[in-house]
Formats: sequence, C-alpha cells, structure tokens
Amino acid sequence: MAFIETLGFEVCHTPAYSPESNGMAKAFVKTFKRDYAYVNHLNHAEEVMLKINNWIDDYNSFAPHKGLQMMSPKEFIEKELTFAV
Repeated sequence: MAFIETLGFEVCHTPAYSPESNGMAKAFVKTFKRDYAYVNHLNHAEEVMLKINNWIDDYNSFAPHKGLQMMSPKEFIEKELTFAV
C-alpha cells in the first residue's frame, strides 16, 4: 500500500461482506478501463499515471452517465444546484 500512497491516493477499504460498495468500485474500474485505458493502448502503468488526471476530469465533466439521466456528474450537480435555489 505504500506505493499507492506515494502517488497521492488515500487507501480505503470497503466493509466486509458488502457487495454494494464493492460492486460500485468494480463498476467504476470496468468503465474506466473500457473508456480510457484500453482505447489509448497504453502498455505501462507509468503511461496511465501521466494521463489519469485528465481522464478523471473528462469522466466527471463530459462523459454521460446512465445513472444521471445521461448527464455528466458536473452537469447533474449544476442542474441540482439550479433547482435548489
């Protein structure tokens, strides 16, 4: 775990026997690999690490999410804030 912490990640664990939280993590990893890692044909973790911040920004700012009525998280939050006012 020390390696991952040197990259600035915070290690967290899902509760034991909690398929809901583990399922969310697995779904995110699957989507991330499909939409970003595999299409960029990167061969090494170092290459992924150089691009990951931009991918996360794209995922949150522009990529439509089925669970958010095909809006990006950014669009969804902006819409929610508009209705909250």
